[in-house]
Order: sequence, then structure tokens, then C-alpha cells
Amino acid sequence: MKKLRLSSKARKAFRDSSRGFSMLEVVIAIALLGIIAVSVLTALQTAALALISADQRATAENLARTQMEWVRYSEYDDELAEGHPEYSLDDQIQSTLPPGFSVVTTAIRLNKDENPNDDDGIQQITVTVSHEDRELVTLEDYKRNS
Repeated sequence: MKKLRLSSKARKAFRDSSRGFSMLEVVIAIALLGIIAVSVLTALQTAALALISADQRATAENLARTQMEWVRYSEYDDELAEGHPEYSLDDQIQSTLPPGFSVVTTAIRLNKDENPNDDDGIQQITVTVSHEDRELVTLEDYKRNS
């Protein structure tokens, strides 16, 4: 086998400067690597939390719209006019609620005069969706007795 011989300039460069890294250079390199790693991990954690929050809000909005549509197209409820302001959830919606979510649907009778027994046939419907006691979405609409 033939030995590879380096030119005199290459030999001189390796011989003079190949003593390794100083302790200070190693410490600085590790510190820089640590700072970069911490900042990257912090950015990843923030992005993950934002994604979770956006997913919860999208789920809550979907639940609220579904419940509002169910209330809007269901038959006008005279019991709500007699002082029972809460709709119960549609069974299909109740069975598909993700863990931690709750939906509250209320109806307030709107009357021209102050007579509590007079129902003008208009209700203000409010749907509120919460996740673990934190309110995420509130929708309001009106329903007429036609």
C-alpha cells in the first residue's frame, strides 16, 4: 500500500493548528446550542398551544351552529313562553359532544308590552358553548312563531 504524502503546505497547516479546540470555544459552542434549542422548543410549544386553542374554538363554533339550526327549525315551543327558558339539547348533539364541552341554549320571550302572559311569538335564542368552564362561543338569533 502506498502512503499518501501531503504537500509541505498542508503538512505545515495540520501540524501547526491541529491542537484541538480550547475549553472556552467548547463552552461557548454549547451555550449557543442551548440558547438555540430553548428558543426552538419554546416556539414549538407556543405553536402547539395555538393549534389546540384553534381546534377547540372550531369545535365550539360547529356545536353552536348545529344547535342553533336545530332550535331554529324545530317547532315553536310555548313552554318557553311560560317561563322555562332553557332548551334541552338535541339527542343527536348530546351524544356527540366531545369531552369537556357543554352547550347551553336559552330562549327569552320578546314582547311589545310588559304583560308576562302575552306571547308575541318572537323569542331571542342564545347558544353558549363552553369547554371546561371557559366560554368559547356565543351565538344569538331570533325565532318567530309562524
